[in-house]
Amino acid sequence: MNIPTGIITHTRRVQSLYKRALRNCEAWYDRREIYRYRAVQLRQRFEENRNVNDMAKAAKLLAAGEQELFNSQHYQPIKQANSPGGCAFERDVEPPDWMLDYWHPLEKAQYPEFFAKREQRKKEFVAWWEKQYGKPDPKDLHH
Repeated sequence: MNIPTGIITHTRRVQSLYKRALRNCEAWYDRREIYRYRAVQLRQRFEENRNVNDMAKAAKLLAAGEQELFNSQHYQPIKQANSPGGCAFERDVEPPDWMLDYWHPLEKAQYPEFFAKREQRKKEFVAWWEKQYGKPDPKDLHH
């Protein structure tokens, strides 16, 4: 669940409400033409109150809209595949860096600058580690 931690402007809250309301319409109306008709109606409702300058009235409209959305939520909302709660959320497996050590030399030869810089960084990391934590005891290296 994403919990906003900063101050959210009124405009961003209205935009978020609109998008969530569209997603709710999408969940309720599976036929495209009905969904599009409802989406146009929803947009018209937002456009009617676009130029409200009284912030107290605008805040009341926003609160009423959020309450209406809450009351009309679909019992099983559509989750996009890569969104939180979706079937493919966080499925992208990133191979660990050490996998590059097992590349064939001909594969490494295709990216000479990358692997030269990588070897240099590995040496720098070993030097940093030994400076930070000291050299390993030789008796600990062999089992």
